Amino acid sequence: MNDDLDQKFLGIALAEAEMGLAAGGIPIGSALVRDGQLVASGHNQRVQQGDPIAHGEMACLRNAGRQRSYRDTVLYTTLSPCMMCSGTIVQFGIPRVVVGEADTFDGNIEFLRSRGVEVVLMNDDSCRDVMRRFLSKPENLAIWNEDISED
Repeated sequence: MNDDLDQKFLGIALAEAEMGLAAGGIPIGSALVRDGQLVASGHNQRVQQGDPIAHGEMACLRNAGRQRSYRDTVLYTTLSPCMMCSGTIVQFGIPRVVVGEADTFDGNIEFLRSRGVEVVLMNDDSCRDVMRRFLSKPENLAIWNEDISED
């Protein structure tokens, strides 16, 4: 893909993150793309659904439904994926992941790379900003720590 397409689809993931924030959830969004076409998008819904597995990437993949193969897809995510989501990326054979930012949470970029996944880190200010706005509210710190399994 090229930078323009990466920006376009990261923008879709960011719009999902903004929807999650507006709904009182954790603002992490994701988009799944095949051949330059959006397959599905989704956002973290742990809070909204009371589902500990409803991370942004997982919601996106769930919205995509069954796919014959993921080996020709790209996954866009506003924040570096956790180990659960990284394991799913590896399990499904998604070859390329575009990450909006890894400052708020460094996730598992090196794990993905060690498993042959191409990871592009965009260092996107808008992705950092949505997390900064979420984390600026003291009541959200406990929700965030729960999401990343921190005490």
